Amino acid sequence: MALQKKRPDAKREAELRAGLRRDKALKEQGYRAQALKLFPHICGSCGREFSGKRLRELTVHHKDHDHENNPRDGSNWELLCVYCHDNEHEKCLMKGHGGGPASATSSAPSLANPFDGLDKLIS
Repeated sequence: MALQKKRPDAKREAELRAGLRRDKALKEQGYRAQALKLFPHICGSCGREFSGKRLRELTVHHKDHDHENNPRDGSNWELLCVYCHDNEHEKCLMKGHGGGPASATSSAPSLANPFDGLDKLIS
């Protein structure tokens, strides 16, 4: 016997729709949505253009590495593709700058780089 999908009653369906609209509005207020409205959909490093489904590969990089610093004018953001974004954070780690608890100066290994601290173990 096949299972039949039950539609929620009209009141519950209206509540679900209102919740979805609210979630969408909150997401649009987020810094990624703001950055996508402010800047062309081009990686600031490699210059590739993004549109359609591939737009999800474009990320917001915080220039000062502080995710709490989100000025509305976007002055702390740049759009980078996922590859350039990873490269930017790797450069920062190589310079010995932080970026959270898993920094290059930390004694705990980084989850982003399984080879963090390897030089200390083999020297």
